[in-house]
Amino acid sequence: MDLTAGLDWGAVAGLAGTALLIELTPGPNMAYLAVVAATDGRRVGYAAVAGVALGLALVGLAAALGLAAAIQASPVLYQVLRWGGVAYLLWLAWDGWRGANDASEFAPQGSSLRRFFGRGLVTNLLNPKAAVFYVSMLPGFVTPGAPVLPQTLALSATFVLVASGVHLSIVTLAGAAQRLLADPARERVIRRALSLALVAVAGWFAWGTG
Repeated sequence: MDLTAGLDWGAVAGLAGTALLIELTPGPNMAYLAVVAATDGRRVGYAAVAGVALGLALVGLAAALGLAAAIQASPVLYQVLRWGGVAYLLWLAWDGWRGANDASEFAPQGSSLRRFFGRGLVTNLLNPKAAVFYVSMLPGFVTPGAPVLPQTLALSATFVLVASGVHLSIVTLAGAAQRLLADPARERVIRRALSLALVAVAGWFAWGTG
């Protein structure tokens, strides 16, 4: 399948600019990745970015196949995903608060990298706003009369690439803050403060997706 069939490259550039503005607006992904990188290091943060990227790609594929339209049309399904995302963010906050007592649990070993990859993936699969974005925004960049599926897939890939670039930058910058955590007592305080920040993100997510 030729993913560039019928693509208007001006529309692709327009979508990329829109995606950049959206991703630079503070939201759950930005807050979560900053927390992870600041407390657990860049390696773990990059693993989380990979999970986020896969989640966005899967949602984009679902949008191309029509599943996202069903989410938008079903208030019940939308609310299930919405509150599932809120609950998951609160669980991450609790896990971070509890883990403040045992920093060794969060060492960036292979199992931890897989764990944070999975968290990034699940966080995005439970975010109905991602699906609604694809449904509401992508059609405006599709060339009429050309094959829709390859265009939608190519535009979704563009969004994922732009989002991943922003997320990698966030992790790289936030990872520098890990030097502040060399003292165990300071690390415990900062971890708990960031866990409270995740609670605030969960509240913002619940309010903003309502």
